[in-house]
Amino acid sequence: MLSSERRDATGAMGAERVVAPDTVVTVEVPSPRTKTIWVDLDNSPHVPFFRPIINELSRRGYSVMSTARNCFQVGGLAERMHLRCKAIGRHYGKNRVMKFIGLGIRTLQLLPLILRGRPQLAVSHGSRSQLLAAKLLGIPTLQIVDYEFAKIWMFIQPDWVLTPTMIPNDAINLESNRILKYPGIKEDVYVPSFLPDDRIRKELGISDTEILVTIRPPATEAHYHNPKSDSLFQATVAHLAYMSATRMVVLPRTERQSQEIRSSWAYLCVSRKLIIPDQVVDGLNLIWHSDLVISGGGTMNREAAALGVPVYSIFRGKIGAVDRFLAESGRMVLLESADDLHTKLRVCQRRRGLYSAAGQATLESVVQQIASLADSGFQKKTT
Repeated sequence: MLSSERRDATGAMGAERVVAPDTVVTVEVPSPRTKTIWVDLDNSPHVPFFRPIINELSRRGYSVMSTARNCFQVGGLAERMHLRCKAIGRHYGKNRVMKFIGLGIRTLQLLPLILRGRPQLAVSHGSRSQLLAAKLLGIPTLQIVDYEFAKIWMFIQPDWVLTPTMIPNDAINLESNRILKYPGIKEDVYVPSFLPDDRIRKELGISDTEILVTIRPPATEAHYHNPKSDSLFQATVAHLAYMSATRMVVLPRTERQSQEIRSSWAYLCVSRKLIIPDQVVDGLNLIWHSDLVISGGGTMNREAAALGVPVYSIFRGKIGAVDRFLAESGRMVLLESADDLHTKLRVCQRRRGLYSAAGQATLESVVQQIASLADSGFQKKTT
C-alpha cells in the first residue's frame, strides 16, 4: 500500500544518475570510508515505512543499499513511490517446507550482492533472509518489530531490536540491553508526509454521497493466520452488500486471494458494489477518503488510526500490544464475531476536514537509532 505521492530523495542499490533535484546519487560499491546501511523490503508495508527513513539517512550522508523481495506488490509500490531497489527472491507460498526452502534460496541470492556492498548495518522490518545472510557475512543486524507474536527469528537472533514503547521488553525474546524503543506507532514514521488527493473517489467511480468502505482481507498466508478471520471477512462483505448506500473497495493481499474474492462475490463485482482496483492505489489517500476501514489486521488498521479514520479490525489472531493500545484509546474497534457487525460497526459518512500532519518525533527517533548503530559498527571496523 502507498503512503503518498511526494517524491522524496531515496537511496538505491546500483549506480544512478541525477535525474531531478530531489534524487540522490548512489553507487553500487561505496568507498571504504562511507557508512553503508542495507535495508531489505520484505513485504508491501515496508515500502512506505522505509521510504522516509532511507530519504533521511541519505540526507545525512549515509549510503543506503536497498533490496526487495518480489511479492505482495512490493515492486509495484516501490516503483510508484520512486524508491529504487534491487529485486531479489520471491514468495514461496504458505507451505512451511516451501517457506524454509525459499528462505535458503533467497539468502544465497542475497550473498554476492551484499558482499560487494560491504554494509556496516543490516536493517529490516522482520526479513528472515536478510537476518540469515547478514549473520553469515558477519554484518550487525537491527530488526524493527511492532507485533510481538510474529515468529520472526527461527534459529538466529538479531543483534538489536527496535520496537514501539508500548510493547513490553518481556514480550521480546532478547536481552533487554539489546532492545531499543521508539515513540508512537510504525505508521507515524510516514503518515506525517501524506498529502490528500481528492481525485481518488472519481477515479474509482464512487460519488460523494455514497459510503466508501475500504476493506483489507486477512493475511491468509501468514504463520499467525486464524481461519476465524476469514469467516468474519465473509460475514462483513455479506453484511455490507445489502446496504444501498455502501460501496466496498477491497484490497487483496495476493493475486490468488483476488481471484477467490472475484469468484465468491462475482455478482457484487459485476455491479461494482465491490471494487478490486486493477492497479496499485495510493493506500493512505484511499483510507483518508474512506468513511470507514475494515481490515484483517496489520498496517492498514494502524494507518487509519494514525489518520483518525474510523477503523474496525477483523483480525482474530493474538492481539498485540499496539492494537490493544489503539483499541483502549478508542482509535480502533476490535470485531470478534459476526454479531459485532450489528452492534459495534457504524456504517455512515464521516466529515473529512483538513488533514493535520503529526510531528516528526517517531521518524527522528528511528533514524537516529539506525544512524547511531551504523556509526558504532563503522568505528569498530576502522579503529
